[in-house]
Amino acid sequence: MVLSVVARGGDAFADVRSLVYDNHEPRSRQLAMARRALVIARTLINARVIEKVDGAYRLTVDIAPNFALNQPLSPFALAAFELLDPSSPTYALDMVSVVEATLDDPRAILSQQQFKERGEAVARMKQEGIEYEERMELLEEVTWPKPLDELLTAAYEAYAAEQPWVLDFQLSPKAVVRDMYERAMTFGDFVRFYQLTRSEGLVLRYLSDAYRTMRQTIAEEQRTQELDDLIEWLGEVVRQTDSSLVDEWEALLNGDVLLASEEHEEIAPPQPARLTGNPRAFRVLVRNALFQRVLLAAADDIDGLGELDATAGFDRSAWDTVLEEYYEEHDSIGTDADARSMQYLVLDESGATASPRVWKARQIFSDPEGDKDFGFSATIDLDASDEVGEAVVRVTEIGRVDGWAEVDVD
Repeated sequence: MVLSVVARGGDAFADVRSLVYDNHEPRSRQLAMARRALVIARTLINARVIEKVDGAYRLTVDIAPNFALNQPLSPFALAAFELLDPSSPTYALDMVSVVEATLDDPRAILSQQQFKERGEAVARMKQEGIEYEERMELLEEVTWPKPLDELLTAAYEAYAAEQPWVLDFQLSPKAVVRDMYERAMTFGDFVRFYQLTRSEGLVLRYLSDAYRTMRQTIAEEQRTQELDDLIEWLGEVVRQTDSSLVDEWEALLNGDVLLASEEHEEIAPPQPARLTGNPRAFRVLVRNALFQRVLLAAADDIDGLGELDATAGFDRSAWDTVLEEYYEEHDSIGTDADARSMQYLVLDESGATASPRVWKARQIFSDPEGDKDFGFSATIDLDASDEVGEAVVRVTEIGRVDGWAEVDVD
């Protein structure tokens, strides 16, 4: 409310005062709203979102038309954004982590993440020969991923010292959107990986809340191209996943919905927008699908790679041969933010208007020596992607860059 009043100009103080007191709320409620409005105003001033000039309040930044502080801790998020370095390779994901820390906890998701983390921790500790009793003690410290935990906790405590009201709301660092993005997963991949089939609705609601909050809380000048791409990707994931309701519509139409008359218009499920109609979001989906193979190669998961690409002619054995050659020359495959960058990816979108509509891609592995001598090529079928609601990638070449194993893609 405060932000909207300041944005429209005029005497913001008088306008807010009128909104707070010129109503039929009980006096106690009016006083509570007045205190809340003052706290929000001070927060926005401290965050340098608004300023007082010649007795009048005005915005200091250009905000999007849909800009809003729609979470109780959104004012804290505004202040926390200032702690991040836009030049950092993890800036976009760190911005996501700040927003996620202000959202309500999706307990079912976090429990499964913790279960997965503890399972992996047990496996590591067994390999290291740690005794059972010590393992159990160490497991108590293993929880779900909490990016920026120390930074955000310290910032929250400092913020609360000046804004005590924030203590009414619990900061909760977590990584659902970030985890999904870093693992290059689709919605379905994420649900299967964490065994959340019975909680798909919860996952979708959380992703939707995260998308809306990022769209409405992060100001234009705080955004980078990578962050914009990530937000667009998340929005498209939500939109395409929501189209799965078509199945529910069909079930209703097959007997659960009785039309009062055959003269009524046929009820039809809403059709999802074409996936490729949002090139920016689709581009991120493609990059994630390609990078998923990089992650599998980095883990030497030839079974996973074979499962993805066997139908394209690159089964478990084919990937095993290539990775064996790679690891004879290099110790590892990078999976950090740098490895995700466009310096390791060539994406040719010139075929988007051809028939059939096809993009071509070449993904290079990030090796420690910087040789960039191994990777794979692929085609992306745009029409098929629209049909299934996710990027349809077909690997066409794998191996050493100067000696690809060709596969006919016709």
